[in-house]
Amino acid sequence: MLIDNHGRPINYLRLAVTDRCNLRCFYCMPQEGIQYLPKPHLLSYEEMIRLVNILAEMGVNKVRITGGEPFLRKDIMPFLWKLSEINGINQISITTNGVLTAPLVPELKKLRVHSVNLSLDSLDRQRFFEITRRDEFRQVWQTLEALQAHDIPVKVNTVVMSGKNDEDILSMVELARKQRVSVRFIEEMPFNGAGLRPEQLQDFWSYKRIIDLIRSVYPDMYKLPDEPTSTSYNYQIPNFKGNIGVIAAFSRTFCGTCNRLRVTPTGVFKTCLYDDGVFNVRDFMRQKLSDEQIKLLIHDALQNRAKDGFEAENKRKNLVSESMTTIGG
Repeated sequence: MLIDNHGRPINYLRLAVTDRCNLRCFYCMPQEGIQYLPKPHLLSYEEMIRLVNILAEMGVNKVRITGGEPFLRKDIMPFLWKLSEINGINQISITTNGVLTAPLVPELKKLRVHSVNLSLDSLDRQRFFEITRRDEFRQVWQTLEALQAHDIPVKVNTVVMSGKNDEDILSMVELARKQRVSVRFIEEMPFNGAGLRPEQLQDFWSYKRIIDLIRSVYPDMYKLPDEPTSTSYNYQIPNFKGNIGVIAAFSRTFCGTCNRLRVTPTGVFKTCLYDDGVFNVRDFMRQKLSDEQIKLLIHDALQNRAKDGFEAENKRKNLVSESMTTIGG
């Protein structure tokens, strides 16, 4: 088992397979998009499989595939099958925007994908368009329906943004009344390619504010037990099939039990969302380092891990300004 310098077991990898996305959510990237990297700059599937094998030997047993939008990358399904065959990996999850996902859901079921996080910031088609700058709501909804039909656990991720979709909070809550989904409200973070916007601080929707609003309408809502490494505070409303979660992504209240590593599409190894990277595993692989040498690099990185996201941010060489699509959502 991997243990960091703060005594936290590490068993979870968030692996970004691409920096490309077919939406342009304003909280994630600039309107003009980002300069996508040529394919040779990205980790190859073979390099990813090697890395996951290495981490599995070190105690990692959970992998979440992210992007960008992972289903934009060619041959993603054969890669997922190979990933599922790695000894020690017993849980594969996926984060997707749902635009391309619906036709692939039957195969995801055969793959025994553990769960899918579906990004959906509004149930109103016009507001969805204004947030994502793309008219793709129908396709995303079809993905949600397909996941439900195939009984794949779904977490609907909603980033709460002042003046953009805060009026959707209660309608998103209602989604959990008749649907077996976990609706998770996420504090907005500064990973949009431009850093913090003034309105983000002026009228910020903190996790406490989100909970207070929901409780004012659903006073019988009660707290559920949270798993030790949970990033969300979870709640149940009586007679709802689904449940509600709130993630303090900007307040960073969950750092004390963080069990995650991140690897970006280009192979940057991150021990915290808010750090600017520890080393590039792609480069070391291409320099022909052995698995044991890479294991030592990973071990050393975890012995110098920041206590929390605030410490990691303070140690950065540059202010937070990258796009989330280059980090791995």
